[in-house]
Amino acid sequence: MEKHSKKIKASVVIYWTLVGIVCVLLVSVHPVIAAETVWDRFSTIVRDFYAQILAISTIVAVTVAAVALIVRMVSRNQKAVDEATAWLKRIVITWILLNSLGLIVAYIQPLIAGGNYTG
Repeated sequence: MEKHSKKIKASVVIYWTLVGIVCVLLVSVHPVIAAETVWDRFSTIVRDFYAQILAISTIVAVTVAAVALIVRMVSRNQKAVDEATAWLKRIVITWILLNSLGLIVAYIQPLIAGGNYTG
């Protein structure tokens, strides 16, 4: 009875060892088979995220700018008008900076492509 139990334990160990080896082989072969590298996928994710940020920031900037313009036009309080004008300046500057980041990255990326700065 004890010999039979040892054989079963040995076969279970062999089975799980083979499963582990197959898993390791699959994980190590996957990057070779993959059509894109990790950095290509990361770049795609960052581009999508940036596009979503731009869309959201444009909607928010237009909404807040509209409120600031309404406050600026309707308010009789000079302090409120000055604050609304300051907010409009901040909104425009921030929106321009967010939209310029894509252009800056698109311009700098070819210069440092492959980790070799060619400037």
